[in-house]
Amino acid sequence: MINSRLSTLREVMRKEGIAAYIIPLSDPHQSEYPAEHWKAVPWISGFSGSAGLVIVSLDHAGLWTDSRYFIQAEEELAESEFVLHKLNMNRDPSHLTWLTDNLAEHSTVAVDGSLISMNQWDKYSKTLEAKNINLQLTDDLIGQVWKTDRPLVPLEPVFEHIVAYAGRSRTTKIASIRKEMVELGVSHHLITTLDDIAWTLNLRGSDVACNPVFVSYLLIGATEVKLYIDASKVPEKLSQQLSDDGISIFAYPEIYKEVTLLTDQTTLLIHKSTINVQLHEAINKACKISYGKLISRHMKALKNEVELDHFRKVMVKDGVALTKAFYWLEKEVEVRKVTEFEFAAKLGACRAEQAHYFGESFSAIVGYESNGAIIHYRPQIAQCKEITNEGILLVDSGGQYLDGTTDITRTIAFSEPTEAQMDAYTRVLKGHIALAKAKFPAGTSGGQLDVLARHSLWEAGMDYGHGTGHGVGFFLNVHEPPQGFAPGIKGRAASIQKIGMITSNEPGYYVDGEYGIRIENLVATIASPVQEGFLEFETITYFPIATNLIEPSLLTRAEVDWLNEYHRIVEDKLAPMLDAEHRAWLVKKCQKI
Repeated sequence: MINSRLSTLREVMRKEGIAAYIIPLSDPHQSEYPAEHWKAVPWISGFSGSAGLVIVSLDHAGLWTDSRYFIQAEEELAESEFVLHKLNMNRDPSHLTWLTDNLAEHSTVAVDGSLISMNQWDKYSKTLEAKNINLQLTDDLIGQVWKTDRPLVPLEPVFEHIVAYAGRSRTTKIASIRKEMVELGVSHHLITTLDDIAWTLNLRGSDVACNPVFVSYLLIGATEVKLYIDASKVPEKLSQQLSDDGISIFAYPEIYKEVTLLTDQTTLLIHKSTINVQLHEAINKACKISYGKLISRHMKALKNEVELDHFRKVMVKDGVALTKAFYWLEKEVEVRKVTEFEFAAKLGACRAEQAHYFGESFSAIVGYESNGAIIHYRPQIAQCKEITNEGILLVDSGGQYLDGTTDITRTIAFSEPTEAQMDAYTRVLKGHIALAKAKFPAGTSGGQLDVLARHSLWEAGMDYGHGTGHGVGFFLNVHEPPQGFAPGIKGRAASIQKIGMITSNEPGYYVDGEYGIRIENLVATIASPVQEGFLEFETITYFPIATNLIEPSLLTRAEVDWLNEYHRIVEDKLAPMLDAEHRAWLVKKCQKI
């Protein structure tokens, strides 16, 4: 089927005179996780990972992805002509190099202009034009091939995220954005990212799986705010509330007409990394464009006290749910095999028992034995391993609640681990503790802090091929820029930690074909009482860290003390919420080492 789709696409390409077609895993809003309508990469290639880019030429089909997905991609591409191109996360993507090395001069490379950002377009153009290769914007060529079963653009209803959870009203947020607009000397600010629109307006939706966002655009002016969305998605009462707050609703496609009407009296602030080229090119050339920051992104990264309080409380609920799920699993594998898919469903079911649960924050990663080495592995009902009472299991899961978003990873052993497994696990734990205990001056970057999590692994010649942490939204996307911990000097590595940020702390280690190890908690950045001008982290995830995988001789006294204190806090938080049976299990897991 995949090869047949490629053949049909190539027929379209030949008619259009296109030598190679770039297909990003994206949507018109540069979302990490697009709605089903825009998932052209999995449809054309069979690759189901959340990060990848496809290039189809007349004689080659390639998928470019990073080390989190190497094993998965090799398996999913095996039955097609697609070739896996492995990306090094510390280097720029190599797909442009492949194009310049394999296409003749004056060839035409095409890309759907609604699916790439202005930053990407500038980079593509510069690289290809240097080799006399033409870069051409097209409409959606995939749409000419993917006809009969392509999902429609979603029309799920939008709903209010009340101030009791959000902490600030939408009018207050808009006023703050306008204040920065004045300071920047701009009259209008165009917001295209779905999570920023949801945060700004205190609205949520269900257009994207696991991400409570809705397809729309937002244009903020000095005196008016315009939301571009299918009106059928907004209930009448909510529409009136938005109107009362000075927000007018227009049809989703009308944004393209709106930007053509901007005049030379308008100074429009846009973010080059998030506005798509097609929309950018529609802007009236008389309009003054200011290329700058996405104001709301930096505001929403700094959680207010109401949000932080909810985060701490939601972690207790999540810890209770996890206690019930893992207790159930340990009991079940004593008498029968449990599939990875079944346990993923059990995690969701236990979370669903908690108040204000909305759904998963991402599809649960339940990797038993060798599947744990597939970093973003998702079990499928028809094809997954059976968990027994032996071996190692890696579980990375999270929940969306009206009062917060969770993301946690634990690695557990059902039987006695090997010396190598204990060594690796303990080094991962040491890295996790080193980052959790960090005290650092304001202005410290994610790249500087990332080193702490890798140091013990590096001492043994070990490493992992993913970042150490990402920002987390408040009942929003589980991956929320700008902050995080990662190697290098760009992106998350360049981000500066600030008070109020919520970030994951998740070092790991993976042995292909054998097992995976990762330990993840969420941390809040707070002011350090040690010294003025210094920051530190408060761990806000509450669930036991497995101790039967630890090699005690590798831990320092300070690391043992940290783990014992962490488990004391976990027990204090969760025990009052549990019945006697589950409480006894928790107390055992939280025993001092």
